[in-house]
Amino acid sequence: MQSTGYKVNEMFETIQGEGHFTGVPAVFIRLQICQVGCSWCDTKQTWQAEATDQRSFGEIIVKQGDSPTWTQASAQEIVAMYQQQGYSARHIVITGGEPCEYDLSDLCHAFEAMGCVCQIETSGTSEVRVSDATWVTLSPKIAMKGKKQVLVSALQRADEIKHPVATQHHIDQLDQLISDIVLKPDVVMALQPISQKPRATQLCIDTCIERNWRLSVQTHKYLSIA
Repeated sequence: MQSTGYKVNEMFETIQGEGHFTGVPAVFIRLQICQVGCSWCDTKQTWQAEATDQRSFGEIIVKQGDSPTWTQASAQEIVAMYQQQGYSARHIVITGGEPCEYDLSDLCHAFEAMGCVCQIETSGTSEVRVSDATWVTLSPKIAMKGKKQVLVSALQRADEIKHPVATQHHIDQLDQLISDIVLKPDVVMALQPISQKPRATQLCIDTCIERNWRLSVQTHKYLSIA
């Protein structure tokens, strides 16, 4: 667990492209470091935090494209950068990497004090430390290369369980994972195709209809936006 500030890979304003808040204007704060090791990860540049990749916040805020560069910043410095950039979105998405490598309480409280709403996107493999009001989106990563277990406490805290699916095996894994766990009574259950391949998408559609769950489509990939 990281304890001194936050290692920020990038920060930008866009539209939330997936899950419960699809279509909502949002500021994304992507944090560096992840030990999960998902084979299909599209942000592998965030896995490590090499000292040679450290930059100023000014360089990070303007960078284009994926890179492993990062900056060290406190909650107050991140909020100050949000204000300096003149962002209008009041929905803050803290992602990664694996954001729960950090205690996120200070960062969430700092944004909430400004009237913003915070959401985190986590694998559930690290303890979730956020404000009570933070919306926790958990995409359980099961049997990944990093061999980290999805925590029961993270599943119980989740407001939304958004599960990546390519085959029936992934749905079976989810069923097994939550079979003996008491989730929040109003938790949003969503299936998200790992790829844009028709077979995976149709499997998710059929299962969501059968179970009255929600389909999460990565609309940002179809729209070619960040």
